[in-house]
Amino acid sequence: MGFLIFTLFLFFTVICAERNGPIQTFVIPHSHMDVGWVYTIQESMHAYAANVYSSVTEALTQNKQRKFIAVEQEFFRLWWDSVATDKHKKQVRQLLKESRLEFVIGGQVMHDEAVTDLDDEILQLTEGHGFLYETFGVRPRFSWHVDPFGASATTPVLFALAGFHAHLISRIDYDLKDGMQKSKKLQFVWRGSPSLKEQQEIFTHTMDQFSYCTPSYLPFSNSSGFYWNGVALFPDPPKNGIYPNMSLPVTKETLHSYAKTMVQNIQQRAVWFRTNHVLWPWGCDKQFYNSSVQFSNMDPLVEYINQNSKEFGVTVQYATLSEYFQAVHQSNLTWEVRGSEDFLPYSTEPFQAWTGFYASRNVLKGIARRASSQLHAVETLFTRYRVNYPDGPVPKEEALQKLKALRWAVSEVQHHDGITGTESPKVSDMYIEHLTQAMMGVEELLAALFLLPQALGTDIFCILTRPKQHIIVYNPLAWNTTAIINVTVTFPMATVFDDQGQPVPAQTQSSADSNMTYDLFIVVDLGGLQHKKYLIKFSEKPGKEGSLTHQAWVVSFKRLNVSQELKTGRRLLPVLNECYKIMLDQDTNLLHSITDRHEKRTVRMSQDFWEYQVNGNVSAGPISDNYIFSANGSAVRAYKAVKMEIVPGKIITEIRQYFYREETDEDYTYSVTTRVPQSFPRGRLCYRLEQSYSLGPLVVNTEAVLRTKTSLKNNRTLFTDDNGYQMMKRPSRTFVNDSVARNYYPMVRMAYIEDDSSRLVLLSERAHGASSQSEGELEVMLHRRLWNNQEWTLSYNLTLNDSSVVRPVLWMTLGSLAATSSLYQREALELQHRPVVMKEPRTRSPIRPVVLPDNLHLLTLSVPGWVYNSNHTLHLRNIETGSTQPDYDRVLLRIMHLYEKGEDPVLSQPSTINMKEVLRGMGEVRALEERSLTGTWDIADLQRWKWKASEDPGRGVSFNVTISPKEIRTFFVYFKLK
Repeated sequence: MGFLIFTLFLFFTVICAERNGPIQTFVIPHSHMDVGWVYTIQESMHAYAANVYSSVTEALTQNKQRKFIAVEQEFFRLWWDSVATDKHKKQVRQLLKESRLEFVIGGQVMHDEAVTDLDDEILQLTEGHGFLYETFGVRPRFSWHVDPFGASATTPVLFALAGFHAHLISRIDYDLKDGMQKSKKLQFVWRGSPSLKEQQEIFTHTMDQFSYCTPSYLPFSNSSGFYWNGVALFPDPPKNGIYPNMSLPVTKETLHSYAKTMVQNIQQRAVWFRTNHVLWPWGCDKQFYNSSVQFSNMDPLVEYINQNSKEFGVTVQYATLSEYFQAVHQSNLTWEVRGSEDFLPYSTEPFQAWTGFYASRNVLKGIARRASSQLHAVETLFTRYRVNYPDGPVPKEEALQKLKALRWAVSEVQHHDGITGTESPKVSDMYIEHLTQAMMGVEELLAALFLLPQALGTDIFCILTRPKQHIIVYNPLAWNTTAIINVTVTFPMATVFDDQGQPVPAQTQSSADSNMTYDLFIVVDLGGLQHKKYLIKFSEKPGKEGSLTHQAWVVSFKRLNVSQELKTGRRLLPVLNECYKIMLDQDTNLLHSITDRHEKRTVRMSQDFWEYQVNGNVSAGPISDNYIFSANGSAVRAYKAVKMEIVPGKIITEIRQYFYREETDEDYTYSVTTRVPQSFPRGRLCYRLEQSYSLGPLVVNTEAVLRTKTSLKNNRTLFTDDNGYQMMKRPSRTFVNDSVARNYYPMVRMAYIEDDSSRLVLLSERAHGASSQSEGELEVMLHRRLWNNQEWTLSYNLTLNDSSVVRPVLWMTLGSLAATSSLYQREALELQHRPVVMKEPRTRSPIRPVVLPDNLHLLTLSVPGWVYNSNHTLHLRNIETGSTQPDYDRVLLRIMHLYEKGEDPVLSQPSTINMKEVLRGMGEVRALEERSLTGTWDIADLQRWKWKASEDPGRGVSFNVTISPKEIRTFFVYFKLK
């Protein structure tokens, strides 16, 4: 063994000699602190996280050579607000001035990249950046995305828009990383958007096979390598400061062995990169809570290597991430350009495809997205309220506190062990508690804004019980829209009137979920960011003549056994609207086909539930867990009998299908309710087939999928979205092992398959996994329930024995490529931001709508309440003097172009708007400033590094704004207050 190590040492020394000088090593001290995962945030703060910042601050102050990078802002903000002493705070400010403490990424969390939505990624980044800027006047310029499970092409675009110079990733497919290492292609210029291309390119560094942790092995010791402070203890840190498994200290006897081990690792890494600069991350999960021990051992090691740099061929220095990237940038090399392809899915080795987390903890994924949608609606409403009633009865300070609580909760759950569902059960419960408590606070704010005695509910939660009630319906999107809202009522019949006293089309029917209630469907026409009042009069009898309310009745079909091969297609039952003819097979109670009536093309189509059965015994083969999907084989049908009900109506026709695991089961395991809307003068509702599902409880070690099988010739090619921002083509790939799991992809908002003539699109209100396992199939994983006996899983309680019943929603669209291209982006947002229904309002004057062109989306409209001046020089002066006050009049506005270049002949064109005219429905705009994505930079001052391969165009600001395909432009807007 010793001879082998010595031989490797000589080999790397020769390599070093060929590199024209010694290897310059940047030792970057860091601590990876998961905002959740195994332990709750409170437990982590108590056990180690608070100690990290206290001890790092003290250790850096004692020695001018030491440095550190801080990553996750949630822990730092909690420490700053509740633990840090005045002395600590003074020391932090000094360390920042000396550039020895550096904030990287700067978001609340290190967000997941696979199952997060664009809105929420931007939110959590903005939350962290706002805190750092108003507190210290600093603006992060580099990313450190070392732990998300795969890398999305959206993230580099967002980081470029936020003003970052360079991006760092780590977890990519193991075989791909191996090839990139061998060919020295771990660094490249990434043009994440095919439409923006070089406009938002960013230099990207991929960590080598050692990832973000210092190698823990030592050839001369069984200790834990270069982590001298040991292992964090839960629930309490040791009183004497002595932690278990502390490494063999650096002494005169061990110094040379440590140095040789470190140098060998540096030289091994150096071979994989093009420059003489090596990034050597020093740290790992839950490190540096006892920083004096860490640094007191590394200090002499750094000094010793530098004293013997000629012998070793290596120099070593403590560094921040910016120092490393600055050195690489100054090398002035020309870098290979990578296009808009992403690094998903992620596998660590054969039979370890990290595609299971796309569907883990479906309930959490749903609550997180619902909270995000609620936040968007309330932000826009409060902004309008502030502009029109700056001295209104709702206290602005209290309102902002409620909004900030929900911003914090939504940001927090975007952590890569949060929304992913890869955390322990108690941490999942913590996220849900934080989200639901913050949502309740925001509901109180909405009640105050509308002077309501009762709280708000979305359309599916509002239950009306009085014979006569008013409701307000609010459209949180900046488009005119026609929608069908569903209100649960206790009366069988109702008539509905708008605020002009005119009857409104409506439909009542018995509820599928309760024998005591009814569904009331109402057709609403709303302008952008507009709310309208409706009067509902209930009765026990059919409405009077002239009423536009239709009463629909349930038609039941007997339960059918489908476990045997049956002749099908003999007895077909049609359900029609203006866009589709849907044929249901009465021999199976399943879908048979859909005809696109505009294109006059019929697509054979079936839709049902299947299950992957997985192994739970580690000694019997590969397992599935929170992260990994590893199927034993092909999916099997999850039912043996199907029952069907049809509710034909004039507003919608509802198709209810119930799937029974066994023929004799009294209760169904799966169901799907498909609502087929009719066409109305405004809107394109008839294209939208709204499907709601019920799944569970599942049998342990099963993964449930909705399989939509069609006659489309898609060559097993799938398209899924990256974070709701852009579509990615996913051709079927063949692997020696694990082909089923490695052909699964994240579906955040949408997925589709297509052939030369037609496209089938599924839109989602929460994240799922999606695949096309066979020709013409689109498979969506909706629910998972798993248990295994892996020691690591059991010791950390990372189980997924999820016995819940989940109720996700998908919208389905079928049509030509041209027709669906103009639809699905807007439809996805209309699903995400459905109209909000509020009960019992008092009379309010009508408000003017705010309407954007069809290809633009109002991404953000909020009052951040930031404590900083938008003039950077004045802001820094105010920090020094302590004269900072919240600005409640500054409005943060983001507008996004939804379409790619060439996607649609009309909608893909740049769109020019006059901001004064567009926002006139809210108030009179007096000033406009264009900002970076997170608002901390004036766009005129934002200069990013140029890397050989691109140019960075500049642009002036006026009230006339042109937004090009896939652009996101951010502004501060100041209104003339009323």
